[in-house]
Parts: sequence; C-alpha cells; structure tokens
Amino acid sequence: MIPEIKDILNKINSIKFALDGYRPFSEHVVKQLRDYYRIGLTYTSNAIEGNTLTESETKVIIEDGITIGGKSLREHYEAIGHAKAYDHIYTLMGRHISEEDILFLHKLFFQQIDFENAGRYRQKNIIITGTDYLPPDYQKVPELMKKYIANLNTNVEDKHILEQASDLHAEFELIHPFTDGNGRIGRLLLSILTMKNGYCPVIIPPIRRAEYITAMQKSNKGDLNTLRAFVVSVIYEEMKSLKRLVESLVR
Repeated sequence: MIPEIKDILNKINSIKFALDGYRPFSEHVVKQLRDYYRIGLTYTSNAIEGNTLTESETKVIIEDGITIGGKSLREHYEAIGHAKAYDHIYTLMGRHISEEDILFLHKLFFQQIDFENAGRYRQKNIIITGTDYLPPDYQKVPELMKKYIANLNTNVEDKHILEQASDLHAEFELIHPFTDGNGRIGRLLLSILTMKNGYCPVIIPPIRRAEYITAMQKSNKGDLNTLRAFVVSVIYEEMKSLKRLVESLVR
C-alpha cells in the first residue's frame, strides 16, 4: 500500500470510528441523509458526464417535478432516472449483488432515455470518446460481468475495502457493459460497496472531473494506484462532511 493512501485510510477510519458511536442512526437521521445524498449524488454523477443542470435545478426536478427552461429533455430524464436508481440501492445493502440487480439499476436509470437498451448489456462494440481505450467485444460482456459480480461479492483479506471498491470500479468501467450510462451505474455500485461497509457514498465534485477522468484512463492501462488515491481522497472529504451532518442532526 502506498504510504499516502495508507495515511488517508487511517484518517477515514478514525472518522468512521467516531460515526460508529452514533450508530444505529435514528429514522430521522437516516431519512435526512438519504434525501441529502439523493440530490448530491445525482447532481455530481450527472455533471461528470456533461449534464448541465445545477444542484438546485436537479433538486427542483426530482422533488417538485418542475421542468427547467433551456435544459434538454434528456438532462431531465437523467436526473429523474438517477434518483430512481439511487433510491433502489438501499434495497441492496444487506445482501450480495446479483446480475439482475445491476441490470435493473441500469433500467431504472436509462428507461426514459433509451427504452430499448435499458437494462440490457450492449449488443454491439463501442468506442469511448476522448480516450484510446477500446472496451471488450460485446460478446464477452456477459462472461466478464459474471467475473466482476463474483469479485464484487468477495472480500479480499489483504486489501482495504475502499481500495477494493476502487479496483472494482476500474474493473466495471473496463468492461463498459452498457451502450450508455456506464459511469453513473459504476459510481452507484461504488457507493453501494462503500455504504455497505459503513462509509459514505462516493461524491465526486464536478471541479475534480478532469482528475477523475485522468485516474480512470490510467486504470485502463493498469495503473490502479492513481484511482485508489483519488477515490480515498474524495471519500475522506465526504466523510468529514458526513460527520458534521450527523453531529448537527443528533443534537
């Protein structure tokens, strides 16, 4: 383990230890946190992919059903679909994740955008713009996803769970199993794994988009440490935020 990553992991675990002192959270705290991250995760994950909705616009669309002038229908559907997929992840916390779970998450997110391909692995080869990485042949996707799901449900004893979560995110994005929506579903799966283990969702601020994309591109070429360092750094920042939120709610 790289010393810098180990140092941040120690800081994260220290915050987690403090948060564990408040667990189990009351229903009020759980609801407040779920609603908070519903907006935050939807806004940031969509923004990473180029959606131009602001956080406040995302909130209005999701919570009030109001359309925003000057914004595309697809951007509205991305906000609504991601929020639906986010709501569903809480049903997956107490058990292993199945292939059907992942396909259903994609269907929830993508069904208003592209009904034909929602909840289905891609049926053709694709390229990823802005990178020289070519995803595997579409015929290999089902087999690769079975291996990924097995890894997703297996703890690696000699690897910190947050490092494992980062590596699994890299694996999912390498496969790129869907025609579209891979980044958003991949980040939801990343957050499921961190949340199942007592950590916060993985919120990637739009201001760090270029850094994230660079780390992902390096992981495509076998460098997993850059992505690990990035993931634990954003988790560290969000864990500090989560601690402040919890402390304000339990007063």
